[in-house]
Amino acid sequence: MHFGLSDDQIFFQDNVKKFLEDNASLDIIKKISNGDDKVSKDELHKGIINLGINNILIPEENGGLGLDLLFATAVSQSLGEGIATLPFIGSYVMAPISIQYGGNDTQKSLYLNAMSKNKINFGVGFSEFFGSRDKSKLEFSNNMVNGKTYFVIDSDYASHIILSDKRGRIGVVSLDSSGIEVVDLITVDKTRIFKEMSFKNTKIDILENTKASTDAISNALDAGRIVTAADSLGASKAMIDKAIEYSKERKQFNRVIGSFQAVKHMCAEMASELEPCYSLVWHAAHSFDNNEENKKLMACHAKSHLSEVSKMISKKSTEVHGGMGFTDLLGLHFWFKRIGVNRHILGSPEIVREEAALSQGL
Repeated sequence: MHFGLSDDQIFFQDNVKKFLEDNASLDIIKKISNGDDKVSKDELHKGIINLGINNILIPEENGGLGLDLLFATAVSQSLGEGIATLPFIGSYVMAPISIQYGGNDTQKSLYLNAMSKNKINFGVGFSEFFGSRDKSKLEFSNNMVNGKTYFVIDSDYASHIILSDKRGRIGVVSLDSSGIEVVDLITVDKTRIFKEMSFKNTKIDILENTKASTDAISNALDAGRIVTAADSLGASKAMIDKAIEYSKERKQFNRVIGSFQAVKHMCAEMASELEPCYSLVWHAAHSFDNNEENKKLMACHAKSHLSEVSKMISKKSTEVHGGMGFTDLLGLHFWFKRIGVNRHILGSPEIVREEAALSQGL
């Protein structure tokens, strides 16, 4: 029995990978990350939209492709491998899933139809639900939101923000509304943008089916964590490939360093640790798509385990490169830092493992 990506999924994944290879060289990534080339970033975003990644999870009746999370997972691997400076996890995975599970028919039609035409884009701020701080106190009342959300993802091209309160209710806020204050969050990962947002008597459209159920927030978080794990999977693969390539070129004592046993073992260990992760991430996506009983457990396993494995790989790959691994010349730090931030997006390994235990009744 073959358990892996289908031909269509591989084709979609390869198209995204090829697009990034052709249009997002390391030099362009450096310029975009430094804020020096917004034109290239906009062109990348238009190109990736033309490939259809914004429509992967939007139903066909709303103008989307009607595909499943395994397709999104395959795409996320390519985005992580190419350190894409683009929104995806929040805008094109968590947002459509939130609306599908949480919206009534009117809300689904309004938001999903507009998303499929790229007329609106979403950032996502769910930290209040899974990792709230005492000072945030994000509150929904009388179709108004007050408080602060500390970690909004994918706000690059956002016209709207999807928020969650501590109870798991989800609401949509237009960024044209009054009472919004936005602060840039500085992280080590310069390939993506994160924001902190405050709201004061700001209008919010609460998704109807989230008022009495946490199904929408739960499914959106599960999907987001699986796709984040896939991003780390792709970034880890890139770091292994770069370590092997470097070890075949770099010479010490008149020999390439890849001929030394210690370096061979480091590369072999990275590869052996990463290989089972493909099956883990794909199985987590498969469990989600088929609404299996263990889908939350698998999502938690994928996110927490990839956080640990990718952290190990990022360190060992840097060690194989020696001092060059710390320079901007090779740009290895872009993958290293992306993996580090992925570790904490949508919950650190400790938070996610706690949820895994709760899902098992522990």
